[in-house]
Amino acid sequence: MDVEQIKMLCQDVTIEVTQHILMRCQQRNITYEEIKEVIRKGEIIEEYPDDYPYPSCLILGLTIKGRRIHVIVGIGENRLWLITAYEPDPEQWDSEFRIRKE
Repeated sequence: MDVEQIKMLCQDVTIEVTQHILMRCQQRNITYEEIKEVIRKGEIIEEYPDDYPYPSCLILGLTIKGRRIHVIVGIGENRLWLITAYEPDPEQWDSEFRIRKE
């Protein structure tokens, strides 16, 4: 996936917010602004080209408040689909939260 295309689509008029991400972000105290911040400044750490209905990827970013957040987005129909967001669990990720532990 092209990180520049993702950043270009990270605008309120081209973002699609799913019910799933709304529910999860409310539970996890992650704001819409934090999600956009992570997408605009973060890096793709995993790609899922075969996801349905659109290819997706996992983005790692750091918010202004210093929170490390993972955001999963999909691209389709010239839109950026927000799928989920969470603070990575140190038990499941390396110390930089870039590589999954086995």
